[in-house]
Formats: sequence, C-alpha cells, structure tokens
Amino acid sequence: MRIAVLEDDDSQRDWTNSFMLALGYACHAYASSEALLRDLRRENFDLLILDWNIPDMSGLEVVRWVRANLKVRVPVLFVTSHVDEADLVEALKAGADDYMCKPVRVPELLARLHALLRRAYPEQTSEVLTSGPYAFDKKAKTLTFNGKLLELKHREYELAYLLFSRLGELLSRKYLQESVWGGQADVVSRTLDTHISRLRVKLDLRPENGYRLSSVYSLGYRLEALSQRAGAVDAAPTLAPVREDPRLVDHV
Repeated sequence: MRIAVLEDDDSQRDWTNSFMLALGYACHAYASSEALLRDLRRENFDLLILDWNIPDMSGLEVVRWVRANLKVRVPVLFVTSHVDEADLVEALKAGADDYMCKPVRVPELLARLHALLRRAYPEQTSEVLTSGPYAFDKKAKTLTFNGKLLELKHREYELAYLLFSRLGELLSRKYLQESVWGGQADVVSRTLDTHISRLRVKLDLRPENGYRLSSVYSLGYRLEALSQRAGAVDAAPTLAPVREDPRLVDHV
C-alpha cells in the first residue's frame, strides 16, 4: 500500500510518516497541497490522509479536486483539529470517506485505517483473485492459468498480482516499484521493465489472448482485459475504453 499524508505541522507529519512506515506502508508526506496535487497528476496512491488547515489550499479543497479529477476513487481520511459536526458533514459531502479529530489516538487510527482499506480494496482480504483463466491463491502465493500452475519468482508474482488487482488502471513506475520492491534504493527502472517483459511472456499477455499489458511513456504500465478473447469461450471482463494519445503507448 502506498499512502500520501498532507500535514503542515512538522512534528505531526513526521509522526504520521514514521507510523505508516512502521506498519509496512510506503508513505509520502507533504507539507503543501500544491506538492501533493502535482504528484497526484502522475502518481498512484492507495489512501490519502489529509489535514484541513493547509496554508496554500485547504484539505477540503484538495478532496474536492481529487473527486473531480481522479478517475480512480482513492479513499480519503481526514485527520484534523476541526471538531464541529458541520465540518464533518461538509467533509463527507465533499467526498471524504472518514474523519477523525486530533489529538490522534493510535487504536482509533489503526481501526479507521484498516476499515477504509478493507472497504476500498476487498480483493486484498480475499484468498483468491480470478480474472478470466488466471487465478491467484493469495495464501499460497501461486498463480494458475486454466488450472495449470505457472512458475513465477516472488517479485514476479507480487507484480502480477498487483497488475491484476488494479486491472485497467495506469499504475505509475514509482507506485509499482515501491509496492513490489518496498522502495529499495537499489531498484532501478530497468529492473521493473525486465519483470514486466518476463510477465508478458510467462503469462502470455497478448491481445490475441484477451489481455494487453502496455507501457505509457514516462508514466507507467496498464494491464487491460479486452472484450474478446481469441479462441476462448468466455470473454474477459469488459472495461470502458481508455482514451490516450497513441504516440505515448509502447507495447514493448
């Protein structure tokens, strides 16, 4: 999981960042709304934790921007000193998913955090993830294709699971690297590209088989399930077409 925290108070921001890292999440902390919105235009996050009173743009304005501009619904948790019921109602109407008041109580933060993630990503709590002929056994960390076990290394499995669990979404390179490799400093861009190429071959991810794994130049990768699967009885799930400049799409 990749989490963004918007908080202008240095000590609170550092504490939240350290706490999320201790939970095993990749966390990015922002002191300004402008910096967060700049990254949201190109990066993926699984959860946003927002303060309300930010000097350049309030957290309320940020969540309104998020709901108006992001195609994927990212869960939003407000953590703020605003305690009025009217503020709670306004935040929820703007698109926030949950709301808690400062000072932060760790048990409450954990409970709200886990509840939000369970609701937003139910596949993460499921033992099996299936898409067409592909079936992931999360407990055993295995992948089968039409019942046949595919031999994948640990990172290959994690990357494949992430792509299938976010089917149809453009996932940034940083998101994929941090989610699969844990933000290791020695992971270079070429490592991700190599793993993507291996998956394309090992999983036979070709349009003729109903799936397309494409790179979008300088941004990231998208795995799509196409409406027709050549030579197959059952079609893969149909997704709304994504319009993008064909000059940016590379199918290597």
